[in-house]
Amino acid sequence: MSMTTLIGQSITFLIFVLVVMKKVWPPLMDAVEERRQKIADGLAAAERGQQDLAKAESKVDELVNEARGQAAEILDQARARANEIIAEGKAEGQRERERQLAAANAEIEQETNRVREELRGQVSAIALASAEKILKREIDGNAHEDLLKDLAQQI
Repeated sequence: MSMTTLIGQSITFLIFVLVVMKKVWPPLMDAVEERRQKIADGLAAAERGQQDLAKAESKVDELVNEARGQAAEILDQARARANEIIAEGKAEGQRERERQLAAANAEIEQETNRVREELRGQVSAIALASAEKILKREIDGNAHEDLLKDLAQQI
């Protein structure tokens, strides 16, 4: 191989390298840089996704705890209301019982007064009848005693 061939091949190789550096290398490097940027963006997006997932899990835990607290509060309110309703029912029952008891006592008092008045009328009638019989009969101790016994039996 001669030197001229070697120099010619070197010049050809140098021209080839220059052409490749001017025409092929920039688009190739742009493609590599673009790919590197896409990978970096993908990794950054994945990292943001991981952070968003962690935030979402934290938010879900917070919401679940809040919901549990609200459920416990609602249950407490329901229990308190149930106790109020029971207490109101007991108080209403007590008032109704007292009202019925007062009505029954009033009715008993009225019936007692009515019976007393009826008895007074009967006693008066018996006393008048007895006095009439005593006055119509002759005055005799034994006869009076019989009338008094008769009167006592009627009472």
